Amino acid sequence: MPATRVWGGFVLALTAAVVAGCSSSGDDTAPTPTPMGRAFVSTEVEGRPIPGGGPMNLSFAEDRVSANSGCNTATGPVNLEGHVLTVDQLAATLMGCPDERGAADEWQDGLLRSRPSWTLDGDTLTLSGNDSTVTLLDRKVAHPDKPLVGTNWIVTAVITNDAEVRSQTLEEVRPTLLIGSDGAVSGTAGCNRIMGSAEVIGTDATFQIGTTKMMCDPQVMEVEQQVLTTLSGKTTGTIDSDTLTLRNTENGTGLKLRAE
Repeated sequence: MPATRVWGGFVLALTAAVVAGCSSSGDDTAPTPTPMGRAFVSTEVEGRPIPGGGPMNLSFAEDRVSANSGCNTATGPVNLEGHVLTVDQLAATLMGCPDERGAADEWQDGLLRSRPSWTLDGDTLTLSGNDSTVTLLDRKVAHPDKPLVGTNWIVTAVITNDAEVRSQTLEEVRPTLLIGSDGAVSGTAGCNRIMGSAEVIGTDATFQIGTTKMMCDPQVMEVEQQVLTTLSGKTTGTIDSDTLTLRNTENGTGLKLRAE
């Protein structure tokens, strides 16, 4: 009888160890890679091409997607379950775009609403749908972070307290900003040239600038005033790949700029 008890205890212990081992193996299963929290830029399109050449930029954050393929930017909730990209309501900017880029929004909307399949292999995201297969590369790999100093930045949007605004006028006048290694500031505000200096700490900058005194169309002067309001005093900056976001710490206005 004592021997039987020992054998039975051994069997129970062995069974428990096997079950524990199976449970441990299941816990070690790696999560499925997801594009959420990352941004990508297209490097190749098979099938129906992007009108105007693109590229397509996709950003995923907080269960939302933001897309731009050369004209307007569309944003909205996104579901990635089952390796299918599903969007419901997309809100888009309403800027008119010249030449073939005017059809980029229709191409982009058609792809996103077609419930395209997606795969992620390391830094490469592939979308397939609506007669197109788009290969995209992680934006930080394709375009590493640019330095604040020494890069020629072009303003692509102005930021108010509750919106990010793009316009045809802004795209036409292309305000620019360049901070030299000695802190000298140059560029254009839309109508007038800017000059002055900036004290730079990391990606934060405190500006002291002046401008020439020309007058332009009212729409251009409005853009210029928005640019100068942001560049008046202390700003905080963030750089993501080739995109710089500057925010004035006193008045809350901001600029989004792209490296040239």
